[in-house]
Amino acid sequence: MTEIAFTIPGTPIAKGRPRFARRGNYVTAYTPKKTANYESLVRIYASQAMQGVSVIDGAVSVSICLYVAPPASWPKKKRLSALNGEIYPTSRPDAENIAKAINDACNALVWADDSQIVDQFVSKRYSESARAVVQVRAL
Repeated sequence: MTEIAFTIPGTPIAKGRPRFARRGNYVTAYTPKKTANYESLVRIYASQAMQGVSVIDGAVSVSICLYVAPPASWPKKKRLSALNGEIYPTSRPDAENIAKAINDACNALVWADDSQIVDQFVSKRYSESARAVVQVRAL
């Protein structure tokens, strides 16, 4: 059974909606720069984790734990409660859109296509250090 785990440092970024631009008589779609940069970062850490492992071609289970920093404007007591797991991050970006960005970045690198994901668990918590922890298991 193949298992891969990697951590993406920094604030997790949600998958942005495609943007459209007119180029002469044509309209082209493009990925927003912020999303493209985050997907590139994910690919760097995923490729490091995949050293010596071939692309998974069967069903996979994915677990993504997102850690975000509590707002600096919060009082010390509220920040401490958040870091102790008493307050959950319910603000944007939502966990599902962050997972989309991570899943798309792993296409053709960790798995052939994200349609292979049959089980997925995504959580979002507060932490002093913002990051995303990804665990992939071949089923």
